[in-house]
Amino acid sequence: MPSAPSSIAESSVTLVQLSDSHLFAEADGKLLGMNTRESLNKVIERVLAEQPTIDLVIASGDLSQDGTVESYQAFREASSRIAAPTRWFPGNHDELPQMAEAAQHSDFLNPVIDVGQWRITLLDSSVPGSVPGYLEDQQLQLLAQSLSEAPERHHLICLHHNPVPIGCAWMDPIGLRNPDALFAVLDRFPQARALLWGHVHQEYDQQRGDLRLLASPSTCIQFAPGSVDFKVDTKAPGYRWLRLHADGRLETRVSRVEGVDFEVDYGGEGY
Repeated sequence: MPSAPSSIAESSVTLVQLSDSHLFAEADGKLLGMNTRESLNKVIERVLAEQPTIDLVIASGDLSQDGTVESYQAFREASSRIAAPTRWFPGNHDELPQMAEAAQHSDFLNPVIDVGQWRITLLDSSVPGSVPGYLEDQQLQLLAQSLSEAPERHHLICLHHNPVPIGCAWMDPIGLRNPDALFAVLDRFPQARALLWGHVHQEYDQQRGDLRLLASPSTCIQFAPGSVDFKVDTKAPGYRWLRLHADGRLETRVSRVEGVDFEVDYGGEGY
């Protein structure tokens, strides 16, 4: 059975997505010149300033850059400042055993949660030792079961890897390798309202029929939209909020921090 937060308003619920934080075991760890713990904390400060009520926090993969237990513990400590239920799932930089160790005595890794009139299903598209993603049969079965068991609810489905091209040629080979299998499941269920992912470190918002397709910025470095080769953008770290209404409507925007002084270090350890 899915877990469900208590005291949820029936009219709408608010979700916050934190994605691609790339934390290190060391507090001063930097990715391409940016201190990822500092940038995550600045994003969380903005979340707390902008969102008076939050019903669920989704951490959509690549919580860690080095896959250490310490990096996940740091994420857990930082995100605990947000007084809301939290769910994690892995990305290509994550190590699931270490993530699970840091998530002990919590329900962070529970993949299905009911909130308001919505059901959120979290899929693991990570493949050990691989940058591109893939949804194994077990994950596709989880999705189909979650959708079929709650036909009266509106559904938001989340994963790490992008299931569609986003306009960055260098990212196309490292997205989800079997998107057709994912959409074959989703197309069977009209209650599927939106698909949300991370990985791409930038905004994306399109429609595929009645299905909303959404990607979000990283809490650290950003990738330049439309780039043919790997390129870091100058935009600031950010997060996405989503307002899920009882009638199936979805409102969402991206918010970015201000005053970030950052110079890209392409000569350092790479992404």
